[in-house]
Amino acid sequence: MRRIPLVSVVLLLLSCGGGGQADYSGLAGKCAAPRPGKDQQGTLDDEKKWLRAWTDDMYLWYREVPAVDASKYTTATDYFNQLKTPATTSSGKPKDQFHFWYPTDVWEALSQSGVEAGYGITWAALARTPPRQYVIAYVEPGSPAATAKFSRGMNLLQVDGVDFINASDSASVDKLNAGLFPSKAGETHRFVLADADSPMLARPEVAISSANVTSTPVPTAGSPTAVIDTGTTGKVGYILFNDHVATAEKGLVDAVNQLKAAGIGGAGTDLVLDIRYNGGGYLAIASQLAYMIAGSGRTSGKVFERLALNDKHSSPTPTGFYNQTVGLSLSAGSALPTLSLPRVFVLTGPGTCSASESVVNGLAGVDVSVIQIGATTCGKPYGFVPEDNCGTTYFSIQFEGVNEKGFGNYADGFKPGAASGTAGFPGCVVPDDFSHQLGDPTEARLAMALHYRTAGTCAGAALNSALSKGGLRGDGPVLKSIWKQNRIYR
Repeated sequence: MRRIPLVSVVLLLLSCGGGGQADYSGLAGKCAAPRPGKDQQGTLDDEKKWLRAWTDDMYLWYREVPAVDASKYTTATDYFNQLKTPATTSSGKPKDQFHFWYPTDVWEALSQSGVEAGYGITWAALARTPPRQYVIAYVEPGSPAATAKFSRGMNLLQVDGVDFINASDSASVDKLNAGLFPSKAGETHRFVLADADSPMLARPEVAISSANVTSTPVPTAGSPTAVIDTGTTGKVGYILFNDHVATAEKGLVDAVNQLKAAGIGGAGTDLVLDIRYNGGGYLAIASQLAYMIAGSGRTSGKVFERLALNDKHSSPTPTGFYNQTVGLSLSAGSALPTLSLPRVFVLTGPGTCSASESVVNGLAGVDVSVIQIGATTCGKPYGFVPEDNCGTTYFSIQFEGVNEKGFGNYADGFKPGAASGTAGFPGCVVPDDFSHQLGDPTEARLAMALHYRTAGTCAGAALNSALSKGGLRGDGPVLKSIWKQNRIYR
């Protein structure tokens, strides 16, 4: 299983070529260590042959995969890591940043329930090399981190006695990674942090133990912060949405029902959708959310996302706007509530990725006006269908998604206030504000959305107030499990 290192270095083999065979069905389930009742005895070589044949058949950019000497790799997963394109986008970043795998049992637990070993901390990595800067982006309710009184905006100074900011030798970096990203529940590590308003003033060291943490994908569901009363311009709905996991189906329905009960919906009312830390997950949930925002009038008979596969396969039936529950965390077949909004304000950052980008692209495709506040999104119009073989579930890019209007060219992300010819939407570039909690109307991105909805400009007292408090520290990658930064087709 892939972890999130402090410094990620990817070595790409630049030779060209292909190989393998298109028919891989006869190779499936032939395993060096077969699972009783599921697989048959095979060899590591059988597993590698399956990977190459599956890649040559299903990978979106199969023609660009290098010729790789399989005999050099002692595990199937190490070999799989090489089976991707070495190409880059126009900005110079890797074209395929999202090639990964999980043990199948771990993947099933993660995707169905959102349970993962950790502390309940999501870090924003503002600087990943010395002098490093990691800031707590948010803390899961009821997690070990919440019990330890960790909170948004705290700055990381030490892990298990190692200077987090400046450590550079490999032994120290390994110790930092082991403490930051525990591999199982029950590990105890020591942290020294600083408060948001004093980022270099150390608090007392705290020992914290990892646990199997269940994510709360929609923390605002049922919360008083879900409705903001602006006074003169009426009420504004606010949804903080962090993960497209199965449990988000219920969380989003509850949140939308709460907003409807408070009078949010239809022309003259507004919604702020905070997806700055939402890296993605199930495409079905993205479709449901877009439908609940836009309503049936705009979405009936329209495409939420059309999937383009490689030239060996015809595209499947387009994904429409799902107007019913699909059985992820609610019984299937119930009508979804709707807000029927003509516009939506979205708060974004570099952690806004994949299925989250599908939400805004899908809404734009049916002429919902999207106003973007924050920073450029990660840029991933691609996705895959998870594939299990021999107890490992592989994720290899299989499709590109486009909206009702045929647009999907945003590999470098959506940019707020984008110039003509650049993917993005009207709005304002606003750095992340770690001096305020998420959902606080004075938090810079939310405050700017509230300002923009009445003034239509990016200037104003909201941003100046945040600047004076020193909370705007910039943006960086959001460190989440890699499957939560993707688009999973179901």
